[in-house]
Amino acid sequence: MERNASVGSGELLLEELVRAAQLASPAELPVVLNRYAEAMGLGTAAIYLVDIQQRLLVPFVEGEPDLDLETSLAGWTYRTDSLRVEETPSGQLNVWLPLANGAERLGVLELTMDSLDGVTLRRCRTAASLLALIITSKRTYSDTIAQRMRTRPMHLPTEMVRAFLPPRSIGTGRVVSTAALEPAYELGGDAFDHVFTEDILHTTILDGMGHDLASGLATSVAMAGCRNARRSGAGLDELVGTVDDALAKWLPEQFCTGVFTQLHMPTGVLRWCNCGHPAPLLIRRHRLLHKALERPPEPPLGLPARLAETARQVHEVRLEPGDRILLYSDGVVESRNEEGEQFGLERFTDYIIRSTAAGQNAPEVLRLLIHSILDHRHNKLSDDATILMFEWQPPDPDHPDP
Repeated sequence: MERNASVGSGELLLEELVRAAQLASPAELPVVLNRYAEAMGLGTAAIYLVDIQQRLLVPFVEGEPDLDLETSLAGWTYRTDSLRVEETPSGQLNVWLPLANGAERLGVLELTMDSLDGVTLRRCRTAASLLALIITSKRTYSDTIAQRMRTRPMHLPTEMVRAFLPPRSIGTGRVVSTAALEPAYELGGDAFDHVFTEDILHTTILDGMGHDLASGLATSVAMAGCRNARRSGAGLDELVGTVDDALAKWLPEQFCTGVFTQLHMPTGVLRWCNCGHPAPLLIRRHRLLHKALERPPEPPLGLPARLAETARQVHEVRLEPGDRILLYSDGVVESRNEEGEQFGLERFTDYIIRSTAAGQNAPEVLRLLIHSILDHRHNKLSDDATILMFEWQPPDPDHPDP
């Protein structure tokens, strides 16, 4: 490919990149990317993916060193979702760009070149955006990408549950939903789900009884029942009934707790059903509204019908712009350090409020929080710790979406 700075040539090269990347195996992707980068005057390229615990940026090509997320410029790019440029000792420029598919952060792209101008910068950003989409599409059928994102072997029950998990973060112009789950390699029965259907954000958090393969099976069946009902157009009460029935039929000795929510994005109306789980939390204007979403307790999912004295109750409230809803498992607040001190609900919510006030984006807030919980226990949790947080931020009526 000949280098040509004209817009027409740039568009043709982008087309070639997309076509070649679609046909390339994951192992061939760095070669394709570097061929494009050289032809476009972007120098050389290197891909770094974030590990599943979000502590390291791992090179896509084996043999290169990992980069620490807290101390490196690449980590700064990932944490802030912002471009960073540095001069190398040889006088070249290292351009670090975030790799993100919507709200989901995948890693960073490093481009090393001699000079940088407006046209080149635009092409850098375009390359990073396309690369994120390509990686997202290929990871669904590539163990190579999954292997690169792991730093140690994963337990079999965890492998099963993680196969059901959606991306950590999803978002639109009105809503961002993000989640964190630990221990990353030795999960018991915790899981989360979030998805959009037309103008509704659906979120779910589940906590299966026990810490073995059976608890993971219960969570997986509950997740499958939830998705099956949702994709059939079921209402919230019918959806929860489907999960109850599925567990009672296929795993009668198992049960799990859970919260199921539906947020109507145009209006901010939140509907939810709580099945034996810690109540959702509402943070409004940097303050926890104590017990705002607490309702009379209900039995866990999957218990025999005779133990459930009443039908499942669906609750409803209208959110205000900027409200954040937190779903969490009890392992988050009940985690104890060596002195027996619980992490606690106050510390949990205060951490989120302070991080948000400091300007951290929602995915970064949860990344920092889950690491704080792990540090509290010296990376040895006695129970799964799962957090899902979503924020409703409708368009300003005076400045509507185009």
